[in-house]
Amino acid sequence: MRQLFETFYQLIERTSTDFIRYLYYEIHWESRLVGITGARGTGKTTLMLQYIKEHYTPADGEALYVSLDNIWFATHSLLDLADHFYKMGGKVLFLDEVHKYATWSIEIKNIYDSYPDMKVVFTGSSMLEIHKGEADLSRRAALFHLSGLSFREFLELEYRYKAEPLSLTDVLTRHVEIGMSIGKTLKPLVAFKDYLSFGYFPFYREDRPLYYEKLLATLNTILDVDLPATERIDYYSIGRIKKLFAILSQLVPCIPNVSALSKELGVTRISLLNYLFYLQKAQALLLLDKEAFGIKQLAKPEKIYLGNTNYAYALGGDRTDIGNVRETFFFNQMRIKHTVTYSSKVDFLVDGEYSFEIGGKNKTQQQLAGVENGYLALDNIETGFRNEIPLWLFGLTY
Repeated sequence: MRQLFETFYQLIERTSTDFIRYLYYEIHWESRLVGITGARGTGKTTLMLQYIKEHYTPADGEALYVSLDNIWFATHSLLDLADHFYKMGGKVLFLDEVHKYATWSIEIKNIYDSYPDMKVVFTGSSMLEIHKGEADLSRRAALFHLSGLSFREFLELEYRYKAEPLSLTDVLTRHVEIGMSIGKTLKPLVAFKDYLSFGYFPFYREDRPLYYEKLLATLNTILDVDLPATERIDYYSIGRIKKLFAILSQLVPCIPNVSALSKELGVTRISLLNYLFYLQKAQALLLLDKEAFGIKQLAKPEKIYLGNTNYAYALGGDRTDIGNVRETFFFNQMRIKHTVTYSSKVDFLVDGEYSFEIGGKNKTQQQLAGVENGYLALDNIETGFRNEIPLWLFGLTY
């Protein structure tokens, strides 16, 4: 166990708290069992280490961080670790990458039941569904999901511009005032262009010239490693899922023709709908539904988008369609705090109440004729006018 503590101390020493993700302030850290999911590269590990650094003194032995893909677990169990840690006076166990450990759910349940005065915080892939494990933890755990960087967070990370998240009401009613205020400090359109092309995952800062290569490699790992670890799926199906993503990446945003796609992939309709669901869980795709309660696993989506705008540039390069990018950005950012659904009249319906058309600065009001609570979210404008709102402001909501 000494090896685990040594690794933990080294990680804590290297952890910076200069920039902290939005979810840090929303997690109920005081709960006995906390689960954090999210795509690879969003910063789940850093989030846990930052919390430990801010609230514990590692040398006291009250907290321990371990990654469950550590080779130590080849000859030891998670229960062994928990028991030894508890007897040493441990109070909070932070478990990273739980999907890499086959019996994670049943052992975490046993820890929860056997050590009522010890807390557990765990992270897992965005593919993870804790109610599907050997033990259903959904009634015990407080669950949180970490998305990629918002435009607001990108401004803080890249430009050191700090701002509190805006409510949708603020964006709709105070956008002129807010836009003018931010415009005094930085050039939002320049920053927005950068964010759309490379600002969604924090790891862009590690090696920007190789960001797209790493971005697509990370997605490949999610499909090759995380998906089989969390779903009963064979490698033949993984190949078909990758092919489906490749096809859709050239078509988005699109209304899916399930029959045609099924035929092209040589799979059944049910298999195709499952593949779409997996790609959504991997955050490779966004599926737009007309129902407020979201996409069910075997329901056909009304429209399909890429998971974030960076994928569009990584896959499309100079041929990237800016209209696709704008709509993807709006959907990607607004879905975190709001319900975004399909509308036959406009691009998006938010919270069943607000209608939005997305476009460039020359887009007219024509599409909003006869629509109540209609707004234009427009690119390439720093400040708005009446119901015409800068598109970039919708990235400041989380």
